[in-house]
Amino acid sequence: MIAGLGFRDEAQLASLLDALDRAKARDARRLALPARKAGHPLAAELQRLGYDLIWIKDAALAAISTPTQSAIALAVYGTGSVAEACALAAAGPRAWLAAPRALSEDRLAAAALALTGDTP
Repeated sequence: MIAGLGFRDEAQLASLLDALDRAKARDARRLALPARKAGHPLAAELQRLGYDLIWIKDAALAAISTPTQSAIALAVYGTGSVAEACALAAAGPRAWLAAPRALSEDRLAAAALALTGDTP
């Protein structure tokens, strides 16, 4: 299982962890994030917490169709949900989403859980 994360620059670590909790993905140790967030301070915080980060390039995100459609994500990344697209891209071609993305309470972060193998 791999969780995808999308977040605004002003998000805090609590926002990301809340989104992971709401997506039932807190136990996922591999997190996929947009490559453009590699220098963000939250990336270093996630690594310090023991998460393995997988960086997904914008072109890969734009190539993935997602069930959730956010106008902001479409405009910035070319995909409907950054969290869903990151999770699916990192999990591989046979991956599927456990559920649509979940937003943190402050709406600054989103998380989605992707599973690999046969769909349910």
